[in-house]
Amino acid sequence: MSLLRLHLGSSTPFFFNHTYSPPHHTTLLSLLLTTTTTTNFYKTTFSRKRPSVTASNSQSTSSSSSSSNILDQNHDLLTRVSSAKDANEALQIIQDSTQLNNGVVTASDCLSIITAAIRRNNTDLALSIFSAMRSTFHQDGTLMMDTWIWSRPDVNVYTSLILGLAQSLRVSDALNIVHLICRVHVSPGEEVPFGNVVQCPTCLIAIAVAQPQQGIQIASCANCRYKYEVVSGDIISIDSEEISMDVPAWQRGLRFLQIRKQSIPAAVHSIVVQTPSGMARTHKFATETVDLPAQEGERVTIACAAPLNVYKQVGPFKFSPKAPNFYHGEPMCLTNHKDGRASPLLRAPAKDGNGPLLNPSILFPLLAVLATGDAASGAIDPSLPQLLPVAVAASFVGGFTLNTLILPQLSQLPQKSVDVIAIKQQLLSQYDVLQSRIKDLKETTEKEVWMLARMCQLENKIFAVGEPSYRARRSRVQRVRESLQKSLEGRIELILSFAKISSMIEIEVEMDSDVLAAEAVSNVESFAEQIQQIMELENLEEKWKLQAEANDEAERLLSSQTPYTEQL
Repeated sequence: MSLLRLHLGSSTPFFFNHTYSPPHHTTLLSLLLTTTTTTNFYKTTFSRKRPSVTASNSQSTSSSSSSSNILDQNHDLLTRVSSAKDANEALQIIQDSTQLNNGVVTASDCLSIITAAIRRNNTDLALSIFSAMRSTFHQDGTLMMDTWIWSRPDVNVYTSLILGLAQSLRVSDALNIVHLICRVHVSPGEEVPFGNVVQCPTCLIAIAVAQPQQGIQIASCANCRYKYEVVSGDIISIDSEEISMDVPAWQRGLRFLQIRKQSIPAAVHSIVVQTPSGMARTHKFATETVDLPAQEGERVTIACAAPLNVYKQVGPFKFSPKAPNFYHGEPMCLTNHKDGRASPLLRAPAKDGNGPLLNPSILFPLLAVLATGDAASGAIDPSLPQLLPVAVAASFVGGFTLNTLILPQLSQLPQKSVDVIAIKQQLLSQYDVLQSRIKDLKETTEKEVWMLARMCQLENKIFAVGEPSYRARRSRVQRVRESLQKSLEGRIELILSFAKISSMIEIEVEMDSDVLAAEAVSNVESFAEQIQQIMELENLEEKWKLQAEANDEAERLLSSQTPYTEQL
């Protein structure tokens, strides 16, 4: 089997080639720390030569003949394809010209067609081809297929399309392409996303992934070695109230001296979160500002302290692996899936505004008991009143040490149990950093797309005026436009590289969690099928036993009646 390679054209894009020098150490850390370089492994230059249209043909003689005939008319074929209405019509033109029923239009020819279509103001065809390319997952041109297909888009296609749409003043379409390149390896119309990364409320590192179908899960942190309850769902109701608290001067002094770091709440919120399974749960918390961390109808994930039913068994004792100074199930952090923002949560203040020891109903009786004890002990022994304050202070110091040092260490998970998830959390942390870098690059790219469109619009105005005095200004605008094009090329390439590494991390995480879960479910189902088959065999064996006993009984009756018949 021979391959027929057809070149539709060698037209170059309308932007200037601009590449970046790769670093010497192509590690993930260097990739995360640099903003102007990419690795050699993911580097794709614009001058790279690719095969054009690859088609399969069983006869080598006809392949060479067709190749020479079409290469002579490659410019005409490119003109006819770039004038098509959509991607299907373009494939039909290619099929009619090559007289072959199947083949792959490679990325090089896709770039030529998209560039020519944008030059002819046929942006609808360019967008249609781009959508068809993102829907293709067959890269091997030697496979026998029933029809012609497009190749997957590469960095040249993305860059050419974004710059062409911006120059054509199709800014909304260009921004949509910028949004798509952030998830380059996801097909259009995809409904199974990777999920949102959830951070540890204490360590602020990624610990879990909240997938769309998940509601409540228990996550462990390998750094602080505590467990957290992660609740994901949609907000069906929210009730907020702004509060004003008068902070005493001594509390302000403690905060100024960094002795007391507790924040002052500005608003109290009560929300009801409904999980995908239909269960609803109420969470009440406070925030430092009056801004709402999420609105009704949005999907959120709330990280709470470990509940009561989660504990660590140490001999006869049970210790709750929750973060210290938090109640069981207390909300600690809220992540909004819409914008990915994580908001720390505070404990909702009590209605009376005072702690239990500052409550007059507790404070005054306690002072009365201490004073009465001092008076009674002084009457018995004058040295006893001096021992009571020492005993009270020692009890407070012992309780403080127990609650802040001993119990938190006993509540922590064993180091060996969290070593298994440490690698996964490290990957999720790198994934979180990559997504943050992609987000920053995306925002900067969107601004530059708008500026490039502005420069093109300004150049069109200057050209429409037609005054010779505007030649110098037009040259200045062209220089600025070229500079923006080069900057956009570099940023798009960085986004694609980061998106590719993010996809690799997603694969590793899902292979470690989702694939294992699917295998476990399949194993359970196979076990259930085996048990069912065994039960059916046992039932069948029981039926055969009953049938055999019935047959034996019938033979016994027949044998008992035979002598009586012979006597008659």
